[in-house]
Amino acid sequence: MTVVDIPPPLPVRDRTAPHDVAAGALSPMLIRLAEERATGVLIREHGTLHLAEGRVVHAESPLAPGLDVLLTAHGTLDAAVWPWTEDIPAATHRLLDAGLLPRGAVELCRLGALYDAGYFALAPSSAPGRFRYGTPAAAGPLPAVPVAALERETLRRRELLYRLWPDPSTDGAPLIRADPVAAPPVTPRQRAVLNRVDGVRTALEIARELGRPAFHTLVDIRRLAAAGLLAPRSTTTAPPLLPPVTDPDIALLKRLRDALEAL
Repeated sequence: MTVVDIPPPLPVRDRTAPHDVAAGALSPMLIRLAEERATGVLIREHGTLHLAEGRVVHAESPLAPGLDVLLTAHGTLDAAVWPWTEDIPAATHRLLDAGLLPRGAVELCRLGALYDAGYFALAPSSAPGRFRYGTPAAAGPLPAVPVAALERETLRRRELLYRLWPDPSTDGAPLIRADPVAAPPVTPRQRAVLNRVDGVRTALEIARELGRPAFHTLVDIRRLAAAGLLAPRSTTTAPPLLPPVTDPDIALLKRLRDALEAL
């Protein structure tokens, strides 16, 4: 009788494990580039990530205000002395060399802008990303961000927005005001956002006009939507920045909100 050795079954990956959720969940290509310690530029549909030795040194997205907007909008830096150039990293280095702002302040603002743009750069896309090897112009004296840290923060931000209001349609559509029967109080920060809701502006246009990070403005928008104070304009066909959540929670929350307004 011939004895046949049966190979052990192949391991099955537990897709609910924290490692799978925290690493590689957004861009397997980006994780591979980090493992390779690659240097260059990753171009995605909604933004660009600059890598040096596998770490993120700069991020930019047309959906997020740049460092120039964030620093000059509220007088932190006089617009007249900003080293105007499309190369934001180069301008950042000039700010440091000229001593126009403390290094800690520049670094804090730059990290905020990086995470803001990175959130959109890592959004789901309809086209594959592409990587261009080479020395990124963004490489410089400011510390780089590990890819895993950027992915974790992006996932944390997605989860936060979902908890606040799970319908993402308010993120990319023109917004309209709503007048609930019993309007809840709003903070001064939320009032500034609400005052710019006119049926034309989107959340990201409001963020740029206010000189605020785009994600922070999305947080205010979701809270205002949950309170019944604004809604996406129904005539628009603009897609949300993130895919719609196929979850009954959305319909349930809307029904509860409408019921509260009718009381």
